[in-house]
Amino acid sequence: MIIAIIEDTPVNLVLMESLVRRLGDHECFAFSDPREGLMWCLANTPDLIIVDYMMPEMDGLDFIHRCRSEVRLKDQPILMVTAAAEREVRYAALEAGATDFLTKPIDKNEFNPRVRNMLRLQASIAAINRRADELDIAVQHAVKEVHDREHETVIRLARAAEYRDPETGAHIVRMARYSALIAKRVGMSQAEQDVLMMAAPMHDVGKLGTPDYILLKRGKLTPEELEIMRQHAQIGHEILKDSSSPVLKMAAQIAVSHHEKYDGSGYPNGLVGKQIPLVGRIVAVADVFDALTSRRPYKPAWSLEHARNFLLQGRGTHFDPACVDKFLGAWDEILSIQADYQD
Repeated sequence: MIIAIIEDTPVNLVLMESLVRRLGDHECFAFSDPREGLMWCLANTPDLIIVDYMMPEMDGLDFIHRCRSEVRLKDQPILMVTAAAEREVRYAALEAGATDFLTKPIDKNEFNPRVRNMLRLQASIAAINRRADELDIAVQHAVKEVHDREHETVIRLARAAEYRDPETGAHIVRMARYSALIAKRVGMSQAEQDVLMMAAPMHDVGKLGTPDYILLKRGKLTPEELEIMRQHAQIGHEILKDSSSPVLKMAAQIAVSHHEKYDGSGYPNGLVGKQIPLVGRIVAVADVFDALTSRRPYKPAWSLEHARNFLLQGRGTHFDPACVDKFLGAWDEILSIQADYQD
């Protein structure tokens, strides 16, 4: 334990320092100047502070007030040394934050048990704080495990949809990272970015309900087939909705909105502009860009410049202008994602 003693009377200072050292293997720091003692206490974290009331320049009440204003010393035990008759001073000291009192003249039969009690109190507080830290770490580990399992479930379900569609597993990783990149630049919080990164791969999970003869058709879809294909947005929403998971809630919102267009010509609900959820507007840009720049059985990969021009041409009609601008403004990061997550 580390104990600080602030006492301007040399005899009392030497006496208390001697008594403290007899109590056990404690570090004792003694100060006759209260200002010097305060500076030391504020720079360190003593387990116990013993301070006299009557001192020049700064009395014990001022000393306690200054200590309690420092967050690290807010709950540390403080023993104030006062005369037995100074009842009003004791009341004021309690208000200031004193933990207990010592009476002058110093009596070792009073000093020893009071100091021991304060040190035990501090040891108990330290043990409780350590236990709280251990529990906090355990909770963080448990939450991470749940988060990781949820993430794995989301990715596996997303890949189940990808297996039915002529796209690659790398596509869902890239478009999720593109989505998080846009989210960061439009001002979403880190927590929202993390949820979006996990939810975005679920955007086409509704294709699990699309017939193979339509989903795998190499030629152009008929109007009737196109109508059936478009139902995957609503199907995805039905699969994911009503979950208590923040990830699946956002995924449901993305599934039903990422094919909406900024000018209202999209599907399934013909939403216009800001009526489209922000996450849907973000994923629309990320998904289309990666689909264009990826090779498919029915088409070659577009060049980056060609895909970039497509986004610019669709700015304000197909896509949210802000999302396009934020995305294209992070071109170096886009190239890095492409390089790191190739098919």
